[in-house]
Amino acid sequence: MSKKDKTPKKPEVQFLFGKRNYQIMLIGIVFIAVGFILMSGGSSSSPDTFNEDIFNFRRIRLAPTLVLIGLAMQIFAILSNPKKK
Repeated sequence: MSKKDKTPKKPEVQFLFGKRNYQIMLIGIVFIAVGFILMSGGSSSSPDTFNEDIFNFRRIRLAPTLVLIGLAMQIFAILSNPKKK
């Protein structure tokens, strides 16, 4: 036997998902993060005063929609077949 035959072969690293799956996951994470950032804020300087900004379009409609889109993208990235082109 030659020396080549005795050397152990390095196992080939295989990821669970394909490159496209990870790209979709990253985009989904960005959507979720932007949604949570848009939801933040709106506090008032005094607890005795009411701040109307908590009911604006950005916090009630836009931000939760972005979070749901991001979660849907995560589900799609997990369930899509990486072998299919």
